[in-house]
Amino acid sequence: MFTGLIESEGIITRVERAQGGVRIEVYAPEFGRDMSIGDSIAVDGACLTVTKFIRGAFVADVSQETLDRSTLGALRQGAKVNLERALRLSDRLAGHIVTGHVDGTGSLVMRHSAGNSTIYQFSAPAALMQYIVPKGSIAIDGISLTVADVREEGFAVAVIPHTEASTTLGDKATGAAVNLEADMLGKYVQRFVSLYAGDPENGPQAGRRGLGDMLRDLTDGR
Repeated sequence: MFTGLIESEGIITRVERAQGGVRIEVYAPEFGRDMSIGDSIAVDGACLTVTKFIRGAFVADVSQETLDRSTLGALRQGAKVNLERALRLSDRLAGHIVTGHVDGTGSLVMRHSAGNSTIYQFSAPAALMQYIVPKGSIAIDGISLTVADVREEGFAVAVIPHTEASTTLGDKATGAAVNLEADMLGKYVQRFVSLYAGDPENGPQAGRRGLGDMLRDLTDGR
């Protein structure tokens, strides 16, 4: 479990094929000096497990599932990545609950200055847009951000200078792919509504009831 508050940037120093995925080496000498083998690290928002340490770098294996769902399959030597250690139960939850399980990828459409912040506009798959709401939370490459605006095919966030300077966002070119993780609370709400409404794709066939039927039941006090 993570918060989406990036602790450091790392540099990819090696990418090699491994059975069922790839193995990456991330150089970050000042990051997590108290880390141990087996610890969970969010790399651009994807939860990975530390398997080895080499001269200021850590090594992690990336499964094929993660490669298929995220941008990690496109990582090359020299690329910068956002890093965050797993949350301790005693830590402050200053961002939002981030699982490190990437839902899919989007892309940077454009950005422009707006007062003391920068507005970033991203595209996102339709399957993810149902979970993205104004003033809600979204993790972009592992960064916890607040949704400023939602449109049919994407959304916008306002990014303060500190976040741009301490993460990889400021280096993103227009069209660059990003990892997206929707707010977990939204996923549970959608699942509950689907089960209640008898959605054949997301829940058992408890009667083909629509959302309108459900709302009428709630209004009638059933």
